[in-house]
Parts: sequence; C-alpha cells; structure tokens
Amino acid sequence: MLKKRIIICLDVKDGRTTKGIQFKNNADIGDPVEMASEYYKQGVDELVFYDIIASARGRGPILDLISRVASQVFIPFCVGGGITTMDDIRSTILAGAEKVSLNSQAVKNPDLIREGARTFGNQCIVLGMDAKRDELMPSGYRVVINGGRTETQLDALEWAKEAVSLGAGEIVLNSIDSDGMTNGYEIPLTKLISENTTVPIIASGGGGTPLHLKEVLTEGKADAALIATMVHSGKYTVGSIKKELEEYGINIRK
Repeated sequence: MLKKRIIICLDVKDGRTTKGIQFKNNADIGDPVEMASEYYKQGVDELVFYDIIASARGRGPILDLISRVASQVFIPFCVGGGITTMDDIRSTILAGAEKVSLNSQAVKNPDLIREGARTFGNQCIVLGMDAKRDELMPSGYRVVINGGRTETQLDALEWAKEAVSLGAGEIVLNSIDSDGMTNGYEIPLTKLISENTTVPIIASGGGGTPLHLKEVLTEGKADAALIATMVHSGKYTVGSIKKELEEYGINIRK
C-alpha cells in the first residue's frame, strides 16, 4: 500500500504568502521562500505553490519566485496560477517545478491537459479543481473557476473523469465550502472522486486538526491531504501532524 502524503499549500499574491477563508479576506502571512524552506526542514512530503491572482491579471507565472522557492526544497514541488500555454508549462518546469497545476485554464482549454501530458508526462500534469455543493448537479457538486468567482456548467465528477482521460496524472480537489474553515474536509466529495477515478486524489480545503486528515485519508480515501492554515498559524508542525497520524495507524511517509 502506498504511503499517504502530507502536502503544504502556499497561496501567493504579489510575491507574498497569503491566506483567506473561502477565497476571501486574504491576509499577508509571510515570505514564500522562507516558509518553503522551513516546511521542507520540518519534513513535508510535497509543496504546492499557487499564484492566486495571476490568471485574474492575465499574466504568466512569476518564474523568479518559483526558482527561488525551488532552490530551497528538494521534494516534489507543484506550481499553479497563470499557466495558460505550453510555453508556460515548459518555463515553469525549467524554473524548478516537478508538476504544474491546471485549474481555470484546463476548463477553458482542455487540450492543454492533453498536450501537457503528451509532452511532459502525465506525472507532471495536475488538475486543480475547486468544487462547491450544488444539488442541481448530478454528483451534487459544481466546478467553479477564476478563484471561486465563476460558476461553470461542469459537474465535478464528470470533469474529473474527463481530465483523467485527457492525461491528468493527479487531482488536487478543493472544497470551496470547506476552504480555510478548519472544521474538516468535504469527505463525501473526496470519496466520490477517489472511488470513480484512477489517479491519486489530494484532498484540499478544511484541514484543521490531524483527526481531520485521518478522516479524509481513510473515510475519504484520499491519497494525500493538503494543509495550509493549521501549519501557517503555528498551531502544528509537520512533525507533530505526522506523529499523531502514526498514532491513528495511518501509513504516512516518514
């Protein structure tokens, strides 16, 4: 059985790490390069870096900042935000990222998933998906893009399946309803996508305690849990989270 992973997310705005609740009221919480270095030393398994305003401003990824973060971590490093072309994917990988996350742009141009996977390999192409509860959708969840600002007509489960068929090698599945709330992951959503796709699912949105991670990694059948607030606040370290998960019997990476 594959070991479960702990992944830390750095949401970046104007070159600084920021944190909000349900994509709103973002506050500056530090320098992403320094934070990446600290979390690497703590033993995090992977790091995700999202430029949360690049797409809205119509610009590409900040390659210099990506390169500086990459120089501090020697673990898988995924970058999202502002990646709209094959050249963006190529330059982001050359700047030091092992993976790129395609979210809004994947919805607008699904061929980017196919071409990216064909050129760089499925393992490099991650689907970032923001979903919210919506009883009008077949699965009960609707895909939302543009940083939570724009609803689509896509059903979350159908889009996940399509993205995998196009070549996405992994899905970061973020619940907008739970994002930043620290009261637990959206277990039904995570389980639904995990049981009906063939790629690793990273649960995102809502992690507040190690018990929440245990629940999503077991009941939700996630392959990894993405966290932010619970470590950014200083309440937990990567080591303390992993220790508690081991006590719960989770097969976690050391």
